[in-house]
Amino acid sequence: MTRPFIIAIDGPSGSGKSTLSRLLARELNLLYVDTGSMYRAVALAVKRAGVDTSDAQAVAEVARRASIQLEGDPDSLQVRLDGRDVSEEIRTEEVTHTSSVVSTIPEVRREMVRQQREVGTCGRGVVLNGRDIGTVVFPEADVKFFLTALPEERARRRFEEERVRTQDINYDETLADINARDRRDSTRADSPLAIAEDAIVIDTSELSIEDVLRRMLEVIGERRAGQESDD
Repeated sequence: MTRPFIIAIDGPSGSGKSTLSRLLARELNLLYVDTGSMYRAVALAVKRAGVDTSDAQAVAEVARRASIQLEGDPDSLQVRLDGRDVSEEIRTEEVTHTSSVVSTIPEVRREMVRQQREVGTCGRGVVLNGRDIGTVVFPEADVKFFLTALPEERARRRFEEERVRTQDINYDETLADINARDRRDSTRADSPLAIAEDAIVIDTSELSIEDVLRRMLEVIGERRAGQESDD
């Protein structure tokens, strides 16, 4: 049986990894897994359960009990929590903040990694995006990308994206949140944000989505051709 082709895309918030992961999955007809949505679903479950995020054991128990499914195609990915569609609910600012806290809890990350590996090894192949895909979840991934951009550019993108949903947001607060998130992600004890040794790093600060997608498809095509020649 042919092993699923696995593409890992990591990077900080606002680097473009979600958009590019969706585009790649659609272009290559692969399953798309947004691991960030899984942490957001856990955050929502924690909020619903009334659990204090400082109680790591209780939060981890909520994560273990939560049933999280990702359904649909890359352009209309549906996130279901315990059978209910929560795709919109997990995008609120409160859930976003809570997810950045619960995702630093080692027990929560281990449970999510277990679920992500389970999903990723089924079917013909998968594109996963997150912050530890190439280093922890699938260190044996066929292709690893690490997307990055200047904090100011990432904050601008996030600000423009959120402004569509709410006017109660400003750029300076968004930049401060981006920087705080970067610190939490890169300094946490379990699965910190890091560049895998064999990852291809792309700075998207001054590149269009089309430029980055073209570069990624070139790399994937070369890698697949190399694998076929080895078989």
